[in-house]
Amino acid sequence: MPDIVSEIVEVCVFRFRDAHLEYLLLRRSPHDSLYPGIWQIVTGTIHPNERAVDAALRELKEETQLVPLRFWVVPHANVFYDRVADAMNLSPLFAVQVTDHDKPVLSEEHDAFEWVRLGPAKQRLVWPGQRDGLDVVEQSIGGGEAAMTLGLIPRGNP
Repeated sequence: MPDIVSEIVEVCVFRFRDAHLEYLLLRRSPHDSLYPGIWQIVTGTIHPNERAVDAALRELKEETQLVPLRFWVVPHANVFYDRVADAMNLSPLFAVQVTDHDKPVLSEEHDAFEWVRLGPAKQRLVWPGQRDGLDVVEQSIGGGEAAMTLGLIPRGNP
């Protein structure tokens, strides 16, 4: 029977531009050993004894050097099976708002970035769970759903 693990976090970075959300997509470097060339949102591993919320902020900084204006726990988890480890992975999703002038500084893991609206972002993302996560962010944060006020993490108190 597969184990159930939660060792990966995903962070949907967005900005408001002309009253619409634009999402930050990162392209993995062609020399990267894992999934070279694919477009993705900020994704990373949770370190031992690290809280998922802390891992999300650390990965955001490591991969983009961006500082969040606002930070949410999104009511969505990406679920996928790792056949090598025989494990079901549950990846919590976080959302980060940045200013419309912020420009990411990429780590060696990625070689390009683009700010795109929902439709083009979903076309580029490979993983269905990440596409579904963008839909949740678009509907809940972009649509102003009350549930997102409950998921907002106060500044300085992750």
